[in-house]
Amino acid sequence: MINLPNLPFADNALEPFISEETIGYHYYKHHAAYVNKLNELIKGTEFDKMSLSSIIRESDGAVFNNAAQVFNHTFYWKSLSSTKSAPSGKLLNKINDDFGSVEVLKEEFIKAGSTLFGSGWVWLVREPKGQLMLKQTQNAHTPLSSNLVPLFVCDVWEHAYYIDYKNLRLKYLEEFWKHINWDFAGEAYDKTDNHVFIGTEACNDIHDPFCEILDDLQNQDRVTS
Repeated sequence: MINLPNLPFADNALEPFISEETIGYHYYKHHAAYVNKLNELIKGTEFDKMSLSSIIRESDGAVFNNAAQVFNHTFYWKSLSSTKSAPSGKLLNKINDDFGSVEVLKEEFIKAGSTLFGSGWVWLVREPKGQLMLKQTQNAHTPLSSNLVPLFVCDVWEHAYYIDYKNLRLKYLEEFWKHINWDFAGEAYDKTDNHVFIGTEACNDIHDPFCEILDDLQNQDRVTS
């Protein structure tokens, strides 16, 4: 059974960037609906005892769509912070190496988010050889299907921003950048930064180290003010 993770902040903590009203619909209705539907679909199947990351990498169809949306939404909440921060440590050095600067990454991120057609997600990921890159995914798709390690994600489905920004996706993306949880992104980078990259093989069960790292990151109930 997959549980709905707690939000890592209070319902109104992100205002005015994201309103409590948006949280009410996005988390308590959309996210919760994916969790409930997934549990309905996997009950009594081989997926019932797997971790969420394992289900994503072993399933297709409706099971995949709902599992991936649970993962994507949880990673989105973890990617947000009510306080402004900046990348630091090894992640900052890697951003400078691979993008040239944080400012260039910001420009490319906003471009990726504003040019993604329809509904989807924009991720900062590490690819199997270690390079950082931005990845657009549509609908429920997730970097896990491409052996990419997610570091942070922005939800660009309309329900993520329409109440607060109407059709102004660009404005939403600009505000999102000010609320990235760089501590979480740095932790995700540090935990997957090793000489033999662990994300290149398929994750088959809950004991796979790649799954364990992702599930550990997902399930930490850290509440920030």
